Amino acid sequence: MAELVCGFLMPHDPLISAITMAAPSAKRDACLGAFEEIAGRIRAANVDTVIVIGDDHATVNGPSCMPTAMIAIGDVVGPKESWLGMPRARVENNEPLARHILDAGIKGGVDWSVSRTLLADHSIMIPVHYAVRPVDGVRTIPVYINSGMEPVIPSRRAYDIGRLIGDAVSTWKGNERVAIYGTGGISHWPGTPQMGRINESWDRMVMALVENGDVDALLALSDEDIMRDGGNGGLEIKNFLCAMGAMRDVRGETIAYESVPEWVSGLGFMELKRVH
Repeated sequence: MAELVCGFLMPHDPLISAITMAAPSAKRDACLGAFEEIAGRIRAANVDTVIVIGDDHATVNGPSCMPTAMIAIGDVVGPKESWLGMPRARVENNEPLARHILDAGIKGGVDWSVSRTLLADHSIMIPVHYAVRPVDGVRTIPVYINSGMEPVIPSRRAYDIGRLIGDAVSTWKGNERVAIYGTGGISHWPGTPQMGRINESWDRMVMALVENGDVDALLALSDEDIMRDGGNGGLEIKNFLCAMGAMRDVRGETIAYESVPEWVSGLGFMELKRVH
């Protein structure tokens, strides 16, 4: 049977690739080094498939119709954004496992939207570019949850969808070794007058809760509280919760944290390690 062997949290900040050199060298090197560390860890774990949890920034589907949860089960190409600083290219999907996650999720109560031909945005492509492609032969299953546009997915629902994803992997007949990436955040205020603000103390509070495996405390953060302290971009901690749900009982190990105003975000990198 397939196995979900590891999980990671990381940013998907598009400015990392779009204006890489804008960040101070020490912060830039720390962030790029953290991506390299994650790639090295999935290589060491013999991972062959990564499920990437992102959120649509009105780029893939646009504001006219924003799915609460969407999975890509067919052809994937990216990035959609021409300014991202990377060439558009095919992303190898694990279509059989993606379809199994789709089917298992529907049976478990997930009202999936389905993408059979996905032109992925930066929320998928930044993690793929920096923490999947460096490892030869690793496939990617993109999953989008709506943590970016109101009305956003409830945090509990994001976590529960993650649990169903984890269950689906464990019942798959293949022998895949799977990793899951929860991406985004941490504090940032994109597209608002406060864009560029970073709340490092809030970021470190969120990371401390992950380190302690305190899912209840993370779920207790209201959307209003998150937006006040972590910005509208802070709502992407719901992507973290989805990955934590898939991994079940976990504690986080911090790999790196940097506050990078030049990239308008607080950037956290963590591994999710099972308690049992």
